Amino acid sequence: MCCSFLCSCFYRKRRATADVLSKDSNSYSTSSFGANSLAGKVPPSPARVQFPPSPARVPPSPSRFFNSPKLTRLGSLHLNLSQVAKATSNFSPSFKIGEGGFGTVYRAQLEDGQVVAIKRAKKEHFETLQTEFSSEIGLLAKIEHRNLVKLLGYVDKGHERLLITEYVPNGTLREHLDGQRGKILDFNQRLEICIDVAHALTYLHLYSERQIIHRDVKSSNILLNESMRAKVADFGFARLGAGDSDQTHISTKVKGTVGYLDPEYMRTYQLTPKSDVYSFGILLIEILTGRRPVEMKKPADERVTLRWAFRKYSDGFVADLLDPLMEEMVRTDVLMKMFALAIQCAAPIRADRPDMKVVGEQLWVIRADYLKSVRRGSISSEG
Repeated sequence: MCCSFLCSCFYRKRRATADVLSKDSNSYSTSSFGANSLAGKVPPSPARVQFPPSPARVPPSPSRFFNSPKLTRLGSLHLNLSQVAKATSNFSPSFKIGEGGFGTVYRAQLEDGQVVAIKRAKKEHFETLQTEFSSEIGLLAKIEHRNLVKLLGYVDKGHERLLITEYVPNGTLREHLDGQRGKILDFNQRLEICIDVAHALTYLHLYSERQIIHRDVKSSNILLNESMRAKVADFGFARLGAGDSDQTHISTKVKGTVGYLDPEYMRTYQLTPKSDVYSFGILLIEILTGRRPVEMKKPADERVTLRWAFRKYSDGFVADLLDPLMEEMVRTDVLMKMFALAIQCAAPIRADRPDMKVVGEQLWVIRADYLKSVRRGSISSEG
């Protein structure tokens, strides 16, 4: 039902979507910043448009990263079980900061003052999680990028499996979208988070030592630091991509999270980087709307967020899609480009999806367009 619906809808609007994305792709919009072109309720005050300059937010080009670390160079921490137990007060619930399929995550302060996150495998799932544990160690040891959570060490002894990673202090993206962290994310912050995640996935797909497919891109696996920079976490489901240049996919059991899963992957069991692109498209819609991919408490025609968003987008009501917790104006043409990109990423057929490098480039154009329009609006309001 979901695939057939999206196929028929997507192809009716596919050309219009491509037109929105390609229009003025090398230049910024020059349309007026008037009330009729806005989505939202409260005009931005001058104080809200003082953003840091873009170069401060641009990750280095992939060629400037160090070579991926070998397993023999893994991390900078060599802890034993007694040290970990001491740092977490014997895994006290008061140190718990998260829970996932792999296990429980604790905040720990080491004797030298360094704060780290320690992920402890659930004992009741110990045997079934062994594969995920080995996968996460093997993959995290081979990557280094500012938008990926860094593995510092691990413990694999007896009945304990522990991953020690950098501590990212500002919680998950989903917590922020739910308003659990106080201040609501504004549109610029959400846009920059999208760019950060796009950079991380581009690195995994194109520039790491071996191509890596994350397989579980979702808001609860995106962590935010003090500067609201995004870091992609949880590589338990990650897989190496096709090693042979002649291969287009790898065949594997379907793993991931309901609502974010690529329908073509579910149907064919063929995994490609485009499966991450699909999940990213769902994530984009989630970031813009604040809604989870599936909202069972909503009316029947709004429960699948992608379907609901596509209908609103197709009818030209993108203002109705913006997260109501954001009390700011965003130009309709900017929103149209954002949702067009999200829908293109979430196309039911992987051949219709762009790769992550192209997605990142499109997001930078949209961000520049957005900032230019906001500054223009600020000058107008001051005049």
